[in-house]
Amino acid sequence: MKQVVQNYKSGELAVLDVPVPGCKPGGVLVRTAYSLISTGTELMKVSEAGMSMLGKARSRPDQVAKVMQSVAANGVPATYRKVMGKLDSYTPLGYSLCGVVEQVGAGIDDVKVGDLVACAGNEHALHAELNWVPKNLYAPVPDGLAPRHAAFGTVGSIAMQGVRQGESRLGEVALVIGLGLIGQLVVQLLTASGVRVVGADPDPARCELAERLGAAACGDPASAAVEAAVAELTGGHGVDQVYLAAGGSSNQPVELAARLCRDRGRVVDIGKCRLDLPWNAYYEKELDVRFSRSYGPGRYDPEYELEGRDYPIGYIRWTERRNLACFLDLVARGSVDVEPLVSHIADFDDAVETYQSLKDGDLKAVAVLFRYAGPAEDTAEAAAPAVTVPTVKRRSGSVSTPARSATSPVRLAFVGAGNYATSMLLPHLAQRDGVELSTVVTTTALSAANAQRKFGFAEATTDLDAVLGDKSIDAVFVVTRHSSHAELTRKALLAGKTVFVEKPLALTEDELAGVLAAVEESGNDRLQVGFNRRFAPLLKEARKRFGARTGPASLRYLVNAGRLQHGSWYLQQGTEGSRFAGEGGHFIDTASWLLDADPVSVYAVATTGNEDLQAVLRYPDGSTATISYVTTGAAGFPKETLDLVADGKVLRLDDFVRASLFADGGVGRKRWVSSRLPKARDKGQSAELAAFIRAVRTGGPMPVPLESLVATTSATLAVQAGLAGGAPVTLARTR
Repeated sequence: MKQVVQNYKSGELAVLDVPVPGCKPGGVLVRTAYSLISTGTELMKVSEAGMSMLGKARSRPDQVAKVMQSVAANGVPATYRKVMGKLDSYTPLGYSLCGVVEQVGAGIDDVKVGDLVACAGNEHALHAELNWVPKNLYAPVPDGLAPRHAAFGTVGSIAMQGVRQGESRLGEVALVIGLGLIGQLVVQLLTASGVRVVGADPDPARCELAERLGAAACGDPASAAVEAAVAELTGGHGVDQVYLAAGGSSNQPVELAARLCRDRGRVVDIGKCRLDLPWNAYYEKELDVRFSRSYGPGRYDPEYELEGRDYPIGYIRWTERRNLACFLDLVARGSVDVEPLVSHIADFDDAVETYQSLKDGDLKAVAVLFRYAGPAEDTAEAAAPAVTVPTVKRRSGSVSTPARSATSPVRLAFVGAGNYATSMLLPHLAQRDGVELSTVVTTTALSAANAQRKFGFAEATTDLDAVLGDKSIDAVFVVTRHSSHAELTRKALLAGKTVFVEKPLALTEDELAGVLAAVEESGNDRLQVGFNRRFAPLLKEARKRFGARTGPASLRYLVNAGRLQHGSWYLQQGTEGSRFAGEGGHFIDTASWLLDADPVSVYAVATTGNEDLQAVLRYPDGSTATISYVTTGAAGFPKETLDLVADGKVLRLDDFVRASLFADGGVGRKRWVSSRLPKARDKGQSAELAAFIRAVRTGGPMPVPLESLVATTSATLAVQAGLAGGAPVTLARTR
């Protein structure tokens, strides 16, 4: 299928061939009939992409701050790779469309194949021939409403949420500053609510359009016309509400709002404009400044948008989806007229030229629609405790990968191509001799296309079954969200593939049991979990210098994990597990590798809210490892520090950039410090991948025994069980 994309680094716009997205449970696959260009938001993004790197940094200081935090935590090289990887990738455009349901996912019963729906979301309602849309981001189109009009649903919801934030009442007077697409819709919604409206915009054509659509008066904000109209309609008191629907860097809108708003009036920010509030003016009138968050309640809440968990109507009357449905109803009944806003309808194949004309100013428009050719368009118009470590069982005659010739490449498939895969794994594999990147599989089409372009995959697809059935593929990498790891690993093992799965292997004991059942059923135990720290060169050298132990050891591992950004999928504990369940295996595996044993018990305690936790692991020889996983520390402190104490020696690791060994030596004290700082934090990914590829190529043992992977996973799960039960959790020995 085709999709409009942009490279944020170069500014390139393209209509790209990408795989068709899969139809996941909880949503529908929609074939687009019309999609709407947001001439404000999207053109701002297009313009930013054409800036220099310095210009981009100046326009997004929030992102610059995040980059600096990443430099402090991960070092310059790793941060540079991550940032450049994101910049030099195709990103989607679009967030408002109307189309026909082509496929219905499991759990959906409110629409059927062939129904016409309006869709929202900058990750789901894209300028693409097909989109997968979750339940709370689509709404059925009322009978008789034209698809091109229903394509306005998302921007209409944005305008509607702004009006709701203003709490307008019958007979009041409002000022709308900025009469672009959102401003024109705000004017109509207010008028339909019985509010008299004054509009302000420097473009006379937009002022004339707003007056035709119901505004009492409109004019240039720099002229006296707007102020005179407000004085006449309000008896000199000022407007009850001001809606800021303008963009740009000028502070004129907020200054005008203060001047023309009545005492204790409301100012609602809908657009992205400068908000340098003049303190005296806002203080003296005690103005109420409010923000309108996009389409309404539910926005940026992954449980609402992705998992389909609705808010009870008795507590939240107007959600994203209810706003969308309400706006469609108003248009269908003629209370809002969007046809006069349509300045241009372009064929989807001409998308690049259309964007360029808008950017250059050759096409002056309030709203522009893309029209998609094919059957969808025709149809749309017509349709108007105790944890037992599982024992690893292998079927008699377990399969093993046969040795390959030295000249035959190892053919790899990737399931998932997110940030970790593209920044930490694929760069090492793409430049490795004897490796062929065969196929990349994702549920979102554009991420597969990006990975194919950047790393040279032969194919990109959303069809996992086809990949698992391809006998020429030697190994499958599972680098998806945590909740899917166990099931995808199970399927790949049953298909006879060697599997590399990023941590965690499983989020529950049942998931772990399912993976081991697949091993037993298939006889295929060719599995590696991405516990890369044991492969880190600096840590391996430090362990070698520490030498063999004669007595028990005490290990302390401080993980300064830091807080997550709002909206991170790591916070979706209901589906993705806790943060420690997701990445705690890294640290348990490192401790067990250093102590050369698997833990026999776990005791875990946490602060209120489980933000910070400590897990104490005991080992067969009496050694202990204390892992402190904290999220409330200082961002500037190293992420990982480790101390190993035994036999009169202390090994210190500082964030994989420096290691030290102190040892008593009779009269004096011997000391070793890593000879030089490495160029970057090397946490072992490259060496781990080399060991995995070697095992695939030669048919030799996997880099880490399966029993050890299972023991680490069970111990990680035991931490959560220990927190819930408040008592030590005993683990059965597996080796």
